[in-house]
Amino acid sequence: MPGIVKPPRDSLEIVVLSVLVEEPLYGYSIIKRVASRSDDAIRLTAGVLYPLLHELEAARLIESRWETVRSDRVGESSAGRKRKWYQLTAKGRRRLTQRITAHRAFQAMIEAFLPPRADEEAAT
Repeated sequence: MPGIVKPPRDSLEIVVLSVLVEEPLYGYSIIKRVASRSDDAIRLTAGVLYPLLHELEAARLIESRWETVRSDRVGESSAGRKRKWYQLTAKGRRRLTQRITAHRAFQAMIEAFLPPRADEEAAT
């Protein structure tokens, strides 16, 4: 497992939009999905995720809806708690495509400056 990574804020936009392209998720499920997909290298906190979600929603890249969730626990008679679900908008899908293209172009440009990996040198 790699160490914990603190990606730059603009990279987090790609990460969050990428998990939301799959299906609508609520905050905690976004945190868990990002941790899982990164082998726990990226651990979002609520203090980082929720302001980002707010910004993405203000930019109309995502939209949200509230849903009441009832408890599955036996004997619990509460009306349930509310959970806010987030999903990508068409504008968000376009932005994700643009960000992925720009990221890959930047990554390819940086690769031109890096020395070959040890395993690549051994193969030559």
